[in-house]
Amino acid sequence: MNPPRVELRGVSKTYSNGGQPVEVLHEVSLSAAPGSVTALVGRSGCGKTTLLNLAGAMDFPTRGEVLIDGRSTSSLNDAELTALRRKRIGFVFQSFQLLPTLTVLENVELPLLLARAPKSAAIALDRLRWVELEEKAASFPYQLSGGQMQRVAIARALANSPELLIADEPTGNLDNSSGSQILALLRQSADQFGAAVLVATHSAEAAAIADVRVQLRDGRVVSIERTTESARDSAIDQAIERAIERP
Repeated sequence: MNPPRVELRGVSKTYSNGGQPVEVLHEVSLSAAPGSVTALVGRSGCGKTTLLNLAGAMDFPTRGEVLIDGRSTSSLNDAELTALRRKRIGFVFQSFQLLPTLTVLENVELPLLLARAPKSAAIALDRLRWVELEEKAASFPYQLSGGQMQRVAIARALANSPELLIADEPTGNLDNSSGSQILALLRQSADQFGAAVLVATHSAEAAAIADVRVQLRDGRVVSIERTTESARDSAIDQAIERAIERP
C-alpha cells in the first residue's frame, strides 16, 4: 500500500471571533494516498474548506499535525512552504481564479514560470491538450464557458505534475454536463498522474467517483466510507457519459 501524500493527525483549528474562540475543526484524522480521490462531504460551514486549507499548507492547525510526504507543514520555513505549494500541490477553486489579462496558455504556464521549469510553454500546451482545450490557447478567460474555464484551471493545477491536487467545490458553479466532465478529469488526475486528489463537495455524483468518502459535521469526522471498486467504476462511467463536449 502506498504511503499517504497528505495525512492529518488529530487536527483541530480554532479561530477568534470578537475575542471568543470558535473551533472549526475538532481532532480530525484522515489521509489521502497517491492515485486516490478522497471526497469531503457535509453541509456548508462543516469545516471542509478549512480542512483543505490545512491540507494544502495554506493554513496551520491549532493542535495536531498535517504531514505532506511525512513532513509536518508547521515545521517548514517560508521558502520551503512556497516551494511546496508551487511544485507539489495543485489547487482548483469553485470560482476558477484565472487571470483575466492572460491568455489561456499563459494562465496554465504561470505556475511553471514561477517554478522556473524548463520548456514551460510546451508543458502548458500539453496540459491544455489533455483537457481538450488546445484550440483555446490564445483565447482569454472571458471568451470561455464556465466548464471550459474550470478545465483550464485543472490544466493549470496539473502544470507542475503535483503529488497533491486540492479541489474546493470544483463543480459548484457549473451545469450538470460540465460538472460531470470536471469530475471525470479529477478522477483521471488520480489515475493517470498519480496525484492524491482531495475534493470538497456538496455533489453526490462527486462523492460517488471517489475512493473514500469523508462525512464532516460541525467540524468533526462522523464517518469514513470506502467505495467499492464496482460502485466507483460505475459512477465514473456515468460521469463520463454525461460529460458531453460543449462549445
